[in-house]
Amino acid sequence: MKNQNKRQKDFDALKSKMPAMPVFILVRPQMAENIGMAARAMMNCGVYDLRVVAPRELPTDEKALSACSGADVILKNATVFDTLEDAVADLSYIFATTARTRHLAKSVVTTQELEKSFQQLCMPLSKVGILFGCERTGLENEELTVADSLLTIPLNPEHTSLNLSQAVLLVGYACLNASAFTECRKAQTPENEPATKEAVSSFLDKLDSALIENGYYWLAEKRPKMKQNLDNIFFKASLTAQEVRTLHGVLKFLTKEGEKK
Repeated sequence: MKNQNKRQKDFDALKSKMPAMPVFILVRPQMAENIGMAARAMMNCGVYDLRVVAPRELPTDEKALSACSGADVILKNATVFDTLEDAVADLSYIFATTARTRHLAKSVVTTQELEKSFQQLCMPLSKVGILFGCERTGLENEELTVADSLLTIPLNPEHTSLNLSQAVLLVGYACLNASAFTECRKAQTPENEPATKEAVSSFLDKLDSALIENGYYWLAEKRPKMKQNLDNIFFKASLTAQEVRTLHGVLKFLTKEGEKK
């Protein structure tokens, strides 16, 4: 226990020497070596918070540790989640890395525009997450839904393919350059405090239940796509905590009115 506490203190001290950074989230990575090389790229850029969703091999696998080139402190402090929903629950703003917009109605930010984006968010960068998809397919559409913005890396349009650690390095470097100059331009108040993804998801779960009960999904096979479209509307809205509470109140009122009828 004493050694564990010391390692945690050493890790916290290491993080404190760098500017605040977003959380990096690897979604469904297939190979431990790629997780290790991603951790190496993160440490190059001073990004220390790693979350891994449904990995085939764990960050503490020997192959990951061998490939990380001294960044084992990141791997040993990484958090593993079964679902993306759990991994982003405490975060308030999500960028999803993708080379294709896939016709989703979301704002698209390049790595060159991160400094301006961070300034506009006006929230602790520890509440910001950046998603990276698996090596073979990237992020699926339903995983992109949870994002507020899509993040792209300007590359040769004829060849945009990157391996996982390359993408992590380029995004990490952009974050490193941006975070040092990021300054909130408005006061944080209870009225404009950003909602967490968990709060938005809770509202959407209740909305979905109400819609099912009232027959909104007239064709069962269309429900997944219709729900995805609705989720996308609310996730990309960058709601405040107060706005989510208001939406809960509206939904509660409407469902009670429906019961009266």
